Amino acid sequence: MAVHQHAQRTGPRLRREMPKLKTKSGAKKRFKLTATGKLKAGVAGKRHRLISHNAKYIRQNRGTKVMSEADAQIIKKFLPYGL
Repeated sequence: MAVHQHAQRTGPRLRREMPKLKTKSGAKKRFKLTATGKLKAGVAGKRHRLISHNAKYIRQNRGTKVMSEADAQIIKKFLPYGL
């Protein structure tokens, strides 16, 4: 009798393991976890048309920002094993 890759033979019954969860590939490219478990993301609005924004806006939106808890809970569902 052939036993599937995700099945283990234990006595008279066949026990199946839960399948692995896939990480959303878009999420792993866009977000990073901090050491305390918070999510960092790049700030939106920095790609083009920057001449219409003032210098303060461009300067303050450099780098990355820590996401709000409400948004982070949604994104963490896309990253079942962290990053």
